[in-house]
Amino acid sequence: MGKARLMILISHRGNHNGKNPDLENSPGYIDRAISRGYDVEVDLRRINGSCILGHDKPQYDVSEKWLNKRTKNLWLHCKNIAAVEWLSSIGGFNYFWHESDVLTLTSNNHIWAYPGRQSIKNSIAVLPEIHHDDVSKCIGICSDYISLYRSNSQISLILKNKQSLNKS
Repeated sequence: MGKARLMILISHRGNHNGKNPDLENSPGYIDRAISRGYDVEVDLRRINGSCILGHDKPQYDVSEKWLNKRTKNLWLHCKNIAAVEWLSSIGGFNYFWHESDVLTLTSNNHIWAYPGRQSIKNSIAVLPEIHHDDVSKCIGICSDYISLYRSNSQISLILKNKQSLNKS
């Protein structure tokens, strides 16, 4: 019997047990998710030489030092071209750009699959709970409910429960 692979668990904007729009992308919220053992997808803009986090708008200024300290745990979703250009010029970060593409490749060559576009082998499933995506071929999950995906057995249980709910 082969060794079970560990799923990459990514907190979406710092959320781990449901959406919390008031805290999403805030530095403290991100740090809490990291302290719980998750990687975190964050929305990054580069404006006038500053790094700013926020989904729909720039909200939280962070320093390059702050980003560097968390490099291994961050999945940086570039929200403007300036962020892509800056990150590509300095290297060392895992970042990506996408809008409504089926998938995109991160700078670390991970397949980032748009919600509802699973199952893509060896991809990161983004928000699989929205479309009840099959995550069995994935190497990772990015979710607002990432705490529910803590183990592969929980993933199977969640999928079975959703399938039985859909049949009802």
